[in-house]
Amino acid sequence: MRIVIAEDAALLRDGLRRLLTDSGHDVVAAVDTADALLDAVAAHHPDLAVVDIRMPPTFTDEGLRAAVAVRASRPGTGILLLSQYVVERYTADLLADAGGGIGYLLKDRVADIGDFLDAVGRVGAGGTVLDPEVVRQVLGRSRRADRLAGLTGRERDVLAGMAEGRSNESIAGVLHLSESSVEKYVASIFTKLELTTDRDTNRRVLAVVTYLRS
Repeated sequence: MRIVIAEDAALLRDGLRRLLTDSGHDVVAAVDTADALLDAVAAHHPDLAVVDIRMPPTFTDEGLRAAVAVRASRPGTGILLLSQYVVERYTADLLADAGGGIGYLLKDRVADIGDFLDAVGRVGAGGTVLDPEVVRQVLGRSRRADRLAGLTGRERDVLAGMAEGRSNESIAGVLHLSESSVEKYVASIFTKLELTTDRDTNRRVLAVVTYLRS
């Protein structure tokens, strides 16, 4: 396969290049920034991009955003993300791509070179390879979002007011509702989020936490 590597750590970048080359792949570019990745993909049209998620200048999600951009511009390009962390933002959208050819591995959990090369081959062939921890965290986020999807627009407004620390009386004033109506919306929110009455928990706090995590 024709492969582009995007990894800011020089030793790891060179190690990946040597490993993939020795395994018979053609590494057409090995770069250290997200912008350089986009340029390399445009210039070389690789079959696969092996991408670190946290790259210069902010070391947050530059690589991930670049990977999303690559798939948007060249849908057939396989993407194998490598990271020390699970970054939820944008990941669910990338994994939802029906085109296949997506992988997400955690660097510290890649214990066998053969397994890594197998993942490269599977992703390059259009398959999907995900570390179990990535599945747990990203799908957990999706499930939380799905729970909020059942709320009506007015219930979301009430929940947003709760997240701002407002009382039912304050929410009623802002939304121009009666306080009894707000109480009914709050009760409905608890039901839809499956927050049951429990002496040891505060359903209002749990509802807000679910809202913020979404």
